Amino acid sequence: MSEGGRPPGVFSVAEFRVLWAAAAQSIVGDQLARVALSILVFQRTGSAGWTAAMYALTQLPALLSGVLLSGLADRYPRRAVMVGCDLARAGLVGVMALPGAPLALLAALLVVVQLADAPFAAAQGATLPHVLPGERFERGQRVLLITHQAGLLAGFAVGGIMVAWVGTHTALAVDAVTFLLSAALIRAGVRARPASGEQGQRMALQVRSGARLIWGDRRLRALVGLAWLAGFAVVPEGLAAPFAAEVGVGVAAVGWLLAADPAGMVVGAWLLGKLSTERRLRLLGLLAIGTALPLACYAFAPSLAVALCLLAVSGACSAYQVTAGATFVQLVPDHQRGQALGLARSGLVAAQGFGVAAGGVLAELLGRSSTAIAIAGVAGLIFAVNAAAAWARVDPRRVAAALNADN
Repeated sequence: MSEGGRPPGVFSVAEFRVLWAAAAQSIVGDQLARVALSILVFQRTGSAGWTAAMYALTQLPALLSGVLLSGLADRYPRRAVMVGCDLARAGLVGVMALPGAPLALLAALLVVVQLADAPFAAAQGATLPHVLPGERFERGQRVLLITHQAGLLAGFAVGGIMVAWVGTHTALAVDAVTFLLSAALIRAGVRARPASGEQGQRMALQVRSGARLIWGDRRLRALVGLAWLAGFAVVPEGLAAPFAAEVGVGVAAVGWLLAADPAGMVVGAWLLGKLSTERRLRLLGLLAIGTALPLACYAFAPSLAVALCLLAVSGACSAYQVTAGATFVQLVPDHQRGQALGLARSGLVAAQGFGVAAGGVLAELLGRSSTAIAIAGVAGLIFAVNAAAAWARVDPRRVAAALNADN
């Protein structure tokens, strides 16, 4: 223990430093690649529809692989899964970086690249409790979240400028190199651990077992419900451009609207980190409500400045997702962590995809994006109240006691 009775910082753990460095530089490469693909497709086709479809391919395959492939993180050694996924993605993105590659080939390769994301994330998430046991685990999750959000903010700010400077193919090549660096870092700096689950277990049986585990434990059900609230909170992101036009501001404001939520989340995560585990767990329901309530205020047709404040408050409250996710991982048995994480994340991806699509349909039908966001906020508020009630019935104090006993 360090001075003041607090455990040493997470960066004092060499394995965490390696995992953090691998994740941080991969985020930069991924942001460059997303921007580069959007620009490349638009340059070749001149079609906004094809450009949006290619961007969607960076998200949608995770829904399938999260269910079917996350179990690899339980059946095989997790370091090997992470390194294998990184090497596969490096090779595939390297092919995508070749000049003149047909769009159909780019789309097919992109799907396979994204399929590898779920087993990597599951292996990384299931390894972290071993690297950072006890209270330091959630602190490590918080550091990774802040790093990820900072990477998104940097991508929004300079991604387009960087791609314009180095070119689309070079940006994709940079992304391929980041995967190679990540594989090398993890192979050299993360300790090899044996597989935690049964290597011969059939995929379908493993998926059913993971689903039964989540559904059969009311603590896990409540935490998943709190996490899937993001399906409502993501609606303003999908409607940032039409809302900016609605309030009569330029396209530059779209970046501000997209950045407000992650900026708020970074601040919220930092503030929550100052509280005790029990206090954070007790606040989960209230913060979930606080995530949705600002969006309902869009019913009053806010100005750009007010909207930015509402999004920042919503983002700050949504930092509860760090505690919810970390608690979920700690409550799941180690031999099922990969599969359970995959199922939870697949549901999250589905909720966010449905939320963006439904928000777009509502905005088209109603003619006002602010009204669509307000409806999403009200619906999210109803969902959040019910999720908070389910979490209260679990009794957060007992959950905190169980976590402390395990640690």
